[in-house]
Amino acid sequence: MSSPQPARTQVAVVGAGPAGLMLTHLLAQAGIDSVALDTRTRTEIEHTHRAGILEQDSVDLLVDTGVSDRVLRDGYRHDGIELAFGGGGHRIDFQGLVGASTQLYPQTDVFIDLADARERDGGDVRFGVSDVSVGDLESGAPFVRFTDADGTAHELRADFLVGADGSRSLCRREVPEDRRRQYFREYPFAWFGILAEAPPSAPELIYSHSEHGFALISQRTETLQRMYFQCGPSEDPDAWSDDRIWSELQARVGANGYTLKEGPITSRSVLPFRSFVQEPMHHGRLVLAGDAAHTVPPTGAKGLNLALADVRVLAEELERAVAAADPAPLADYSDRALARVWKAQHFSYWMTTMLHTLPEATPFDVRRQEGELAAVTSSVAGSTFLAEAYTGWPQRG
Repeated sequence: MSSPQPARTQVAVVGAGPAGLMLTHLLAQAGIDSVALDTRTRTEIEHTHRAGILEQDSVDLLVDTGVSDRVLRDGYRHDGIELAFGGGGHRIDFQGLVGASTQLYPQTDVFIDLADARERDGGDVRFGVSDVSVGDLESGAPFVRFTDADGTAHELRADFLVGADGSRSLCRREVPEDRRRQYFREYPFAWFGILAEAPPSAPELIYSHSEHGFALISQRTETLQRMYFQCGPSEDPDAWSDDRIWSELQARVGANGYTLKEGPITSRSVLPFRSFVQEPMHHGRLVLAGDAAHTVPPTGAKGLNLALADVRVLAEELERAVAAADPAPLADYSDRALARVWKAQHFSYWMTTMLHTLPEATPFDVRRQEGELAAVTSSVAGSTFLAEAYTGWPQRG
């Protein structure tokens, strides 16, 4: 008995997180067929807690393309942030400086909205697959092979293949070493993150720099808060009691005049810091998007926003590529996306090194950081640079 003929689609997307689902949503609106698949189940992705500060362009993308307006109803608009140092707080007024805002809306909710929209629109999304492999990337019909959740093996041939499969991307590894350049930096610290059942301690995010170390005070809902403090990459979160965690957080923000509202801690984890970029973001008929191509430290709140910016551009270039049956537009996508990626890498690195306590820092280094923070917050030009980068650079053609 002969093997069944491979199924075909125009675009196959490995990875069905926010980047992959948004891409397939945009492709569907352009009349392009696609299939998205992910090794995780939908439930697993929904229960992976991640922060979510959305730039205005990201909010508009969700709303204007018909994914959902829940981001406007359930999200929290932030018109600024607090940079705390030297014993006090200094507000960066986004609206006053650049006329923009951010929206506090968890990444898990972005995923839920997108998954619901794909189901509503009849999108072909396969969760819980296994044994994924890709190949024939330089042919006219690259493939992705996988085993479905019910145990059935499949081969899917496509005109174009997209790797949106996260920071451990299998698609990225299929690019030959002599056809790629990788840029990497690992940082000597991490974030100890918690979710706590407590009311908000502040109306906007607080980035606190003090002699006790860095802390970030964020929010989630009226009753659930997200907070972080700098720690070592090998720190064991289970070794910390609630009392010890709260004592550490209170000391770090208390040095700048803040007092946190406490409550039971429901989740704790350690988040390592890495910067990574692979260039170019395409090879043959394979193209990379989101964390598969680049990661940033979380300090600048750029990770999810970069992924959404990627696929917004990628959808345009794939529409051109499909129409012409030509992979040439993928190079244009790579150039356009990387221009934004490197701006975000710089901003994330700058925010990280300006606010965190660096290993073996001398008293000079600490005072220099305070001088830098003072220069930024006391200068309209400096504050405007931060506000523009934090709220997101406008999308351009």
